[in-house]
Amino acid sequence: MVLRLFAARAEVLAERVAALAEGTVVVATALVRDGRVLAARRSRPPELAGRWELPGGQVEPGESEPDAVARECREELGTAVRATGRLSTDLPIAPGLLRVHRAEFAPGAAEPQPLDHSELRWVGPGELAELDWVDADRAVLGDLREVLTVADQAGPAAGRS
Repeated sequence: MVLRLFAARAEVLAERVAALAEGTVVVATALVRDGRVLAARRSRPPELAGRWELPGGQVEPGESEPDAVARECREELGTAVRATGRLSTDLPIAPGLLRVHRAEFAPGAAEPQPLDHSELRWVGPGELAELDWVDADRAVLGDLREVLTVADQAGPAAGRS
């Protein structure tokens, strides 16, 4: 009986994940440099203003997730990046599904600017818990801390192009 219950639960979860994957996908960008990640402080909407997030936004129809990462960073930060892989698992959020991508600066990229945020901050692994993250990004802090610790141990050139 217990095995049937687990099998039924697994089927329901698989259906839910499939439905989410067909809906809206939002990308978040873990832009890592020198063992630190770029955090952006939201300026809107009012209920999220002042909280921190990884930059990103919705994937547009016909756009790949890596292309969405590059576009969102260009629009929100005024810099050029390239996605280098996924971080963590898919997270259900109100608009659909959040997928976190790692990214690095493209060669010759400008320093990021807070074009769509009130503030930007480079945060190390020991500082992650100090920020008031939006809920979805808070869910990936453990994975992010691990990535930053590895990058920090790799030395100052890690993440630079």
